[in-house]
Amino acid sequence: MSTAISNWSGFLLLLLDGAWVTLQLTVAGCCIALVGAFILGLCRLSRWAALRWFATAYIEFFRGSSIFVQLFWAYFVLPLAGFPLEPMATGILVLGLNVSAFGAEVVRGAILAVPKEQFETAVALNLTPYQRMRHVILPQAIVFMLPTFGNNAIELLKATAVVSLISLSDLTFQAQVIRLQTGNTAVPFIGALLIYFVISVIISRGVRHLETRLSDGLDVTKH
Repeated sequence: MSTAISNWSGFLLLLLDGAWVTLQLTVAGCCIALVGAFILGLCRLSRWAALRWFATAYIEFFRGSSIFVQLFWAYFVLPLAGFPLEPMATGILVLGLNVSAFGAEVVRGAILAVPKEQFETAVALNLTPYQRMRHVILPQAIVFMLPTFGNNAIELLKATAVVSLISLSDLTFQAQVIRLQTGNTAVPFIGALLIYFVISVIISRGVRHLETRLSDGLDVTKH
């Protein structure tokens, strides 16, 4: 009995190690996705056609192609072109770039959702385009973006499972290792599901709290 308990303690540690890798992928991937989404979203609204075309091509490519193919291409093809990447770097890069394509449309839509009167008021105050975006438009648009950004972050979390295909020891990979070593499928994958669920709840609650704080801040400024 003690040996069995000891074995399952070791397997729990494996799951937690995998959860740590998954968490790193999620946080770093979200950072890349967030920066990329803002850059691409603003490019989609640019007055310069070249920037709009570039952003549109990027978004359509990453939204229209398989993340599996993107992952394999980055891991196996880029080294042939002289750009070798470690598995962790590959996973973070592909996840971040992929989700940024979806986030870009969120940024564009949120900015366009800001009432037109706000743009007109900012122009009347003789604010520069940067000042209008920084002080008037974005503070309101970000509140609109947050719920969908939260959903995108959770989707990125779930998409981290694909990195097991390049032998990165994430949560799904470790659950598979335990299954192979014990012959038990239910326990390790139920454990993995629960960990994914807990992380997603933390993300959801965090985004909701941030949304409430920012919305209250806007209400205060209006009064």
